Amino acid sequence: MEKRVIVFLVLSLAIIFGYEFLLKELGLLPQPTVSESADAPTTDATSPPSTSPSVPTPSAPATKETVSPPLPGGVGLDQEPRREPSAIDVVEVETGLYRAKFTTRGAALISWELKRYQNSSDGKSAVQLVRQGGKFAEPLTITADDVSHSKELSEGIYRVEKDFTTLDQGHPTGHMTFYYGNSETGVRLEKRLTFHANSYVVDIALKPSGLGGVKVGLGTNFGVVDWGEGFIGSVGAVSLIDDKIETDAPEAETERKGALKWVALQDKYFIAALIPKTSASAFPRKQGDKLVSTAVRLAADSSGAPLGLQLFAGPKEFDTLQGLQIRLEDTIDFGWFLFGSWDMVRAVAKPIFYVLRYINDYTHNYGLTIILLTVIIKLLFVPLQYKSYTSMKKMQGIQPRVAAVQEKFKEDRERLNKELIKLYRDHKVNPVGGCLPMVLQMPVFVSLFNILYMTIDLRQAPLGLWITDLSVQDPYYILPIIMGISMVVMQKIQPTTMDPTQAKVMLMLPALMTFLFINFPAGLVLYWLTNNVLTIVQQFVTDRFFFRPLALAPATDEQGGKN
Repeated sequence: MEKRVIVFLVLSLAIIFGYEFLLKELGLLPQPTVSESADAPTTDATSPPSTSPSVPTPSAPATKETVSPPLPGGVGLDQEPRREPSAIDVVEVETGLYRAKFTTRGAALISWELKRYQNSSDGKSAVQLVRQGGKFAEPLTITADDVSHSKELSEGIYRVEKDFTTLDQGHPTGHMTFYYGNSETGVRLEKRLTFHANSYVVDIALKPSGLGGVKVGLGTNFGVVDWGEGFIGSVGAVSLIDDKIETDAPEAETERKGALKWVALQDKYFIAALIPKTSASAFPRKQGDKLVSTAVRLAADSSGAPLGLQLFAGPKEFDTLQGLQIRLEDTIDFGWFLFGSWDMVRAVAKPIFYVLRYINDYTHNYGLTIILLTVIIKLLFVPLQYKSYTSMKKMQGIQPRVAAVQEKFKEDRERLNKELIKLYRDHKVNPVGGCLPMVLQMPVFVSLFNILYMTIDLRQAPLGLWITDLSVQDPYYILPIIMGISMVVMQKIQPTTMDPTQAKVMLMLPALMTFLFINFPAGLVLYWLTNNVLTIVQQFVTDRFFFRPLALAPATDEQGGKN
């Protein structure tokens, strides 16, 4: 039975970590679309932005950060003087959380830096959520159903008014308004942005005239800092429609109707979302390989009331997202495993996540927190593990009799099964007793895997010494190597029913696990290592103080076996 369990674990690990690789090698994964992304820049999303962001048109040089002077009071938008395309200003907004830059060309967002988070590549420059250049569409660009009006709105020069410089505790709220008017086409638009000093949320109010419905774009990859590889959950477009989360993005822009709560672009740790306050529809689109965009369309209000929506652009902090009360926290998928989402795992993961953060409130070190949490979980499972160990010991004790029965009735399969069942019943041994507790612990293991692998809490959280970030791999592979050694020790002291040849083959398992864990986050490896050390200690104590009589029992067995 033990051999089957080990084979099961090996096959499971091979499926988990080799499935995607095998599909790629066989060419079964869908090929990336390169037609539209061929001209995209190769600059990585995590690279720091230039100090003077370029305006997305070759003929329009960026100017210093100024604000266009307001028009005299009482001047209508249709009377606004036309400005030359070269008169482009860049307007900056800064709070304690982020630094944003807008261009008056299209009233678009061209930079959004998160001041509290640094790039993993250098650990110094701020995380930039906006991608620029090439085929990257700018966030917050307004378009209309009419193509000619769309070009006018997205490329026209807006007048801007701003009633603040920097937002802080003394000035917690500020407004910035973009105006566009064209008397020839009858198109007018007012876009009012309200910023808050201690929030990643920006309130947006739109007053269109002569346009009908308007579409607000979230841009290309806005919020996707690192597309990533492997098991990092859902990356790209996501939306909440009819109380159901949708994560797929079609190749062609497709309207999705229903009760839309929000649309977003996300990666493992960051997200940018548009939250409409009126009836709206979503327009997600896959623009190419690792290029995705989304937008919302707001229908014009016959009463002339402003069209309201909100922008959230920031980290996937659970409390922050949950505080919005729109289920945006569900983008942190605690139930993710392999290529799906398990409700059972999610139900287990959230309480464990709360406990993890509660412990960290006292330790202020997530490395120490992981160790303490592992100890607590290990103590909770002591009864199950004791039962499992007892079953394995009993199986080891009757193994000579099992071998004798198998040899005697090897030609009669039906008789063999009956005799084995009788043998197990006479000795009160459950052949699956050692496996069942492992199955019951699987949701907890998977939940911890998700928590330690997916949550932003561990990003740039140090353990100490050479481990400066628990969310990335150990730079010197020290933890994976020690973990592999601990697995060898566990194999040596565990009760076994395998013959020497099989035992030697299974020594490959620690090497395989070490190889797999080399690229895992240090926090996850720390959990696994701590769990192995506790298992070794538990096994030593159990053998020394609880199973000494049981170990001598086979010596008096009539088969002459010796444990």
